[in-house]
Amino acid sequence: MDQTITEARADQLPTGLVDVAVIGGGAAGLNGALMLARSRRAVVVIDSATPRNAPAEGVHGLIGLEGIAPTELYRRGREEVRSYGGLVVDGEVVAAAPAEPGPDGDPRFTITLADGRTLTARRILVATGVRDVLPDIPGLAQHWGTSLVHCPYCHGWEVRDEPIGVIAVGPGSLHPTLLFRQLSEDVIVFANGTELDTETRARFTARGIDVIEGAIAEVLAAGDGGIAGVRLADGTVVARRVLTVMTQLQVRTEGLDGLELPTAELPGGMGRHFVTELAGSTAVPGVWVAGNAAEPMIQVGASAAAGAMAGGHINADLVRADTDAAVAALV
Repeated sequence: MDQTITEARADQLPTGLVDVAVIGGGAAGLNGALMLARSRRAVVVIDSATPRNAPAEGVHGLIGLEGIAPTELYRRGREEVRSYGGLVVDGEVVAAAPAEPGPDGDPRFTITLADGRTLTARRILVATGVRDVLPDIPGLAQHWGTSLVHCPYCHGWEVRDEPIGVIAVGPGSLHPTLLFRQLSEDVIVFANGTELDTETRARFTARGIDVIEGAIAEVLAAGDGGIAGVRLADGTVVARRVLTVMTQLQVRTEGLDGLELPTAELPGGMGRHFVTELAGSTAVPGVWVAGNAAEPMIQVGASAAAGAMAGGHINADLVRADTDAAVAALV
């Protein structure tokens, strides 16, 4: 479901040692790189240009940039990083692993791209984000990011007052139902094989939310390209204009196995994420993780803030290492 963004400019991968390699050029990666570039760090962002939210019409809940198109947000971010001397390189990371340490044990990492190019960096910021995996329902995926949504805060205002259907993919997937009920009086739940407990059914009933049993056979398209409704396995058609479903969140870990970063399961079987500590630091010295790769449920603004925090801490760590080396040189 990834869509690619393009731009006319492409920076070249440097051949020498850089301070920081940022893997991923979304909100977290670019904001982390911005902080580092403004601290006069040699920083390189490596990005495959396939952001998770590219299908969306706009980014919401981001003060000052409300409604901006995702591709425009990232275009601006790239140019802001470049304006302070940072580089943004288009490419896909296929390997990243520790290399021979520098003086006094300062970490080094080698990053390899799909075309064979390599980069050596003192620190790494992983900001690869997540991939949304939809349930395998015929006719569903084509509406992703338009009339098929997942987040009431990202898309709720845009679908207010529409007939909304919530597709259950497990007990934990029904949490957004009451949030969408805040936005529309016409909300129903498609159980689709999920067992709902008595308390959940009572709460839905109290808010006028019907539960429709039976498996979903397909999602029907309307003449305008949107959603017309849902056909159940018994042939019943339920009219809906908007559907919402919690996706399985898969952290983009491709090429990162060599870093041996710890991961953990998300609640409700919704996927995995990287385990982080203070400001995105990890159990692997020299490696930070920020954004959806660490916290899959956060929005663009929170991802950008996490990237900024990680960037600041990475710079402080490098300052400490540089100062330790300078002190040692005096002895």
